Amino acid sequence: MRYMMICAAIIFSLSEAWSLDPGTNQSTSVNSSTSSPKGFVVRNSAFNLGSEVNLTCSNKTWNEMMFVTWTITLKNKHCSIGYSNEGRSDDLCKDGKSLRNTSSAQSYLHIPNFSNNDVGVYNCESVYTGGNDNYLIHVDIKVDPRISAWLEFKDNKMVAVCKAERGKPAANISWSHTGYSSSVEPGLDGFFTVESRLELLEGMDKENLSCSIRHPYWKGEEILRPKNLLKKGNNPWLCILIVAVIIVLLAGFLLFAHKKLITLRRCQRTETSPSKSPPVGNLSTEDVEEVEPYASYVQRVNSIYCSSADLFT
Repeated sequence: MRYMMICAAIIFSLSEAWSLDPGTNQSTSVNSSTSSPKGFVVRNSAFNLGSEVNLTCSNKTWNEMMFVTWTITLKNKHCSIGYSNEGRSDDLCKDGKSLRNTSSAQSYLHIPNFSNNDVGVYNCESVYTGGNDNYLIHVDIKVDPRISAWLEFKDNKMVAVCKAERGKPAANISWSHTGYSSSVEPGLDGFFTVESRLELLEGMDKENLSCSIRHPYWKGEEILRPKNLLKKGNNPWLCILIVAVIIVLLAGFLLFAHKKLITLRRCQRTETSPSKSPPVGNLSTEDVEEVEPYASYVQRVNSIYCSSADLFT
C-alpha cells in the first residue's frame, strides 16, 4: 500500500509538470536574460557637454573583424550603425555619429559635440575570426551648473544662500560653518538645481563665511563667498528707505509745480488788467500822446518780469 501511494504521487507530479504552458518558462528565461545579459560587458560612462566622444567595444583590428554593429537606444529614437569587412556600411541614425578607425585599425564609434540628446544605451556587437564581443554601455552626460551665493533677509533673519542651477548630475554643496540644509530640485529635462541655506546666528563670523561646490564636470571644487548684497528676500528697512525717497521726490515736484502755477497766474492777471490812465475827456491831444507810450512801456516791463520769473522759478 505504501509503495502504491508513492507511485501515485510521482505520477501526479509528472502530470503537473507536463501540463505547464511552455510559454511561461520561455518568458521567465527572457526576463532573466534581460536583467543580466549573458556574455555582455556592462559599462557606465559619462561625458562632458560639448565634448568629442569615442566609444570602443573591441580591441580587435579590422584585419581580424568580420563586422561591427552599434544598436543605440536614445530618449527619442532607436537606431543602429554598422560596418562589415566587405565594405558595406549602414547608418540609420543620421545624426552625425560615425564609425571610425584608430591609427592601429581599431574600430570605434565617434559622437561629435556630445549633448543631452545623445544620452542612452549603446549596445555594441563585434564579430571577429574565432569569436565575438558584446558591450552594453550606459552613456550619460555631465553638465556644469551655474553657481551663485548671496545673503538675504527672511523672517527678520539673515540667511546665506549658495545655489548650483541646472547641472547634471546634482552638485554637492557644503559650508565652512555647520547648521546648513540643502534641497535638490530635479527638472523635467533631467537637470538638477541644488540650493543650500545657512541661517546666520548672532556672533557668527560672516567675513570668513564660504560655501564649497563640487561637481564631476570640474576637476576640483568651486569656493564662493556670499556677497553682502540682498539679492533676494525682503528687507523691511530697505523698503522703508525706498518709499521715503519716493515721497520726498514727489513732494518736491508738487511744490515746484504749485509755485510755477502761481507765478503763471500772476503774470496772466498782469497782462490782462487795463492800465489806469486819466480820463481822455480832460486831457488834451498832446497829453494823450504822452500817456500812451508810458502804458506800453509798463506792459513791456511786466512781460519781461514774468519771463524772468518763469526762468528762475
